[in-house]
Amino acid sequence: MTAVLNLIDNVVSLYIWILFLAVIASWLINFNVINTSNRVVYMIVDTLYKLTEPALRPIRRLLPNMGGLDLSPVVLILLLYFIRDLIFDFAR
Repeated sequence: MTAVLNLIDNVVSLYIWILFLAVIASWLINFNVINTSNRVVYMIVDTLYKLTEPALRPIRRLLPNMGGLDLSPVVLILLLYFIRDLIFDFAR
C-alpha cells in the first residue's frame, strides 16, 4: 500500500511541476521572451498545453471571467494538494 501511495504522491507532484512550467511558458510567450516559431519551443509548449488543458478547461468554465487573469492553474494546484492530503489522511 505504501508503494501505491508513493506513486500517487510522485505523479501529483510531477503534474504540479508541469502546471508551473506551463504557466511560466505562457508568460514567456505573452511577453515575447520566447518565440513559438522555433520548432523545439513549439513542441515543448504544445506538449505542456496538451498535458494541462484537459484538466484546466472545466475549471475555466466554472470560474468567472477575470479579464486577462487566469486563476485556473492556482485552483487546480490547490485541488491537487487537497486530494493528495485527503488520500494520505485516509491511508493512516
